[in-house]
Amino acid sequence: MKPESVEIIKVGIADLNIVRSPNLIRTSGLGSCVGLIIYDKVQEIAGLAHIMLPDSSLANKDTIKLAKYADTAIPELISKLSESGARKCHLSAKMAGGAQMFHFQASTDMMRIGPRNVEAIKLHLANYNIKIVSEDVGGNSGRTIEFNPKTSELMIRTVNQGTKMI
Repeated sequence: MKPESVEIIKVGIADLNIVRSPNLIRTSGLGSCVGLIIYDKVQEIAGLAHIMLPDSSLANKDTIKLAKYADTAIPELISKLSESGARKCHLSAKMAGGAQMFHFQASTDMMRIGPRNVEAIKLHLANYNIKIVSEDVGGNSGRTIEFNPKTSELMIRTVNQGTKMI
């Protein structure tokens, strides 16, 4: 019997997608952006959103890209997972990113994009009663992440810090 071939689904900046086991899902270039994985361990299905900003209220509503904002990416990801057979009662989350990539003298709240992304995601996940199982957020280094829906492991490669699993 030939082993299943594994495909790696790549998610771009301000994008989202879903994947079923045995395939993997990956995104790179996470600085202040957050890679949010919502997954159903029982069904071995996962979604990944590469979230850039905390809130869509400042966006041009005519051309809004749902995956770009925490408040629109999370419901969209949950919807796509549900349509693909995930059960809302089985959903859990992991996330990585949200770094403070640049240091400003006058550190206004507007410049704290990474921390604000993390806060917004936590708030929205709580509204859906989705537990964050683990996270690797903050710092000031970029990350690449890859999630395996079969094992529920999130591999995080951090610039100048190596690789770890959560």
